[in-house]
Amino acid sequence: MTGTMETMTMSDGATVAVYHAHPSGERRGGLVLVQEIFGVTDHIRDLCDEYAADGYEVLAPALFDREHPGFEADYSADGLARGVELARQLHPFDLSLKDVQTCIDTLAPAGPVFVVGYCYGGSVAWFASTKLTGVAAASGYYGSMIPAAADEEPKVPVILHFGRHDHGIPMEGVEQVIAKDWPNATVYVYEAGHGFNSDRRKDYHEPSADLAKQRTLELFQANGG
Repeated sequence: MTGTMETMTMSDGATVAVYHAHPSGERRGGLVLVQEIFGVTDHIRDLCDEYAADGYEVLAPALFDREHPGFEADYSADGLARGVELARQLHPFDLSLKDVQTCIDTLAPAGPVFVVGYCYGGSVAWFASTKLTGVAAASGYYGSMIPAAADEEPKVPVILHFGRHDHGIPMEGVEQVIAKDWPNATVYVYEAGHGFNSDRRKDYHEPSADLAKQRTLELFQANGG
């Protein structure tokens, strides 16, 4: 079973591509799956299909479509450079949150809505738990913006996944998040590097990826999924 690329009109009137995967069997809830800086790649689409197989209706918006329509990059130096340029210079982060909110609102009439994100999307997932509405729970993977934004208390249950050997997110920052001890936030640290969930990356670590996925599904199921 595979999803399809569709289009959605966002809050600013822009038309953005969205990967839409329908649930297999009984629908457990809606899920907004937020991309890495590399776009809605085949890896992100595969993740959407996997969550759909678990019973979730999934929307994955192509957040950089305004600046670079159809952007998909590999994990090469050139792909990384362009992804960083889009994420940090050309695309307003606030627009990503607004697009995710539009996807949440689209899914909400049919039941609870969850958010999961990876890398750039991991940071978005954290902000979804602190700023957005209609979120039942969120799961954020190795979001580099999270330590600097740890002061704002999550409004809904959120779990965070970090690699102990992630050179881009020092453990001091992760420990700052843990020290906040927010009632709604749980931080997990894995013996892995950055991007451990992606089997396309050199830092892929299957045991950590499997455990993080299990914890994510358990979070969703505990909060109405």
